[in-house]
Amino acid sequence: MSQSSSLHVAIVMDGNGRWAGRRGLPRVAGHRAGAEAVRRIVEAAPGLGIGALTLYAFSADNWKRAPGEVAALMRLFARYVRAEVPRLLEGGVRLEVVGRRDRLPVPLVTAIAAAESATAGGVRLVLRLALDYSSRWAIGAGVRLPDVDLLVRTGGEQRLSDFLLWESAYAELYFVETMWPDFGAADLAAAVAAFHARERRFGGLPEAAAG
Repeated sequence: MSQSSSLHVAIVMDGNGRWAGRRGLPRVAGHRAGAEAVRRIVEAAPGLGIGALTLYAFSADNWKRAPGEVAALMRLFARYVRAEVPRLLEGGVRLEVVGRRDRLPVPLVTAIAAAESATAGGVRLVLRLALDYSSRWAIGAGVRLPDVDLLVRTGGEQRLSDFLLWESAYAELYFVETMWPDFGAADLAAAVAAFHARERRFGGLPEAAAG
């Protein structure tokens, strides 16, 4: 299978809290380390033939977490979005945020709108952050994203957790034990290589059998 610059990769970024816990650190330290991993992966993606990268940053179910952790995450998201604009512009990355915005803090919503406007001309990579996202909500609201080619989940869990259910109908699934803060360019390259080694039939027969 030849590489395509329009490859859509989606990643469930799992393991931040466990990464921090194993180091005797507060969970928010894991989320900060996870933000650094986002930067690494965004920089590596275009060189691997990825044209769109969707990252599951905060699910609708994550509101159930401790209020202090949720508040820290919202502040981290706002800081990340504001701080990354120059880097995104330099890299030709267009930022889009998917999910509900009516429950997000006003400073975060404002930062998102400003970053989306500033990066609207990016053509090298589309970076989508899924915030307060639920596939069930998205399907009910008629929100559709492009089909996912490869869905990666870090942290050892092997489930979709209400992420891009419709769009991942024919996605190749790739699960790794690596915690998200430790996930790097080489890990992403391995996932993409595994994708290209698979035969995607979309319910049909292999070419040899069909001939």
